[in-house]
Amino acid sequence: MSLARWAMLCVPLIVLLGFLSGRSVASGDENPWYQALVKPALTPPGWVFPVAWTTLYIMLGLALATILNARGARGRGVAVALFAAQFALNLAWTPLFFGAHQVSTALLVIVAMLLLSIATTFAFRRIRKGAAWLMLPYLIWLGFAGVLNWGILRLNPDAETLVPGARTSQVIG
Repeated sequence: MSLARWAMLCVPLIVLLGFLSGRSVASGDENPWYQALVKPALTPPGWVFPVAWTTLYIMLGLALATILNARGARGRGVAVALFAAQFALNLAWTPLFFGAHQVSTALLVIVAMLLLSIATTFAFRRIRKGAAWLMLPYLIWLGFAGVLNWGILRLNPDAETLVPGARTSQVIG
């Protein structure tokens, strides 16, 4: 398959999975629990998150497509496995934070996601430097998201019990 074909597969798939994760529970300003939290001063307005994540998911899809297109490249399997592992954590974060209200566990997930994403970026760099560059904004955003998560945890020590956990899904139900 050509890079364009891989991109036509990967980009919509990554964006769709990210969208489904984000819509699996009420998130952002749609979530009464989140609205009740004290947020760090550097928290951007709510509209920034879907714009940033959509852009990042497109870039992730392009990075993955670039690596998948590198048939026969040494380390390709490891790079794809690292990408899958960090992306699985990415998809788990929103339901964990916004749905289960597990702020401290969500912070650990972001740290693990960031470490795996750094490893992914280095693995991508060995195969295609362009794919690694596409990962850079994601790494920066994950660091920022980790700072926000930590700030919410610090400012809201009772966050996990502030409001009963959501029991329904917006996607199913």
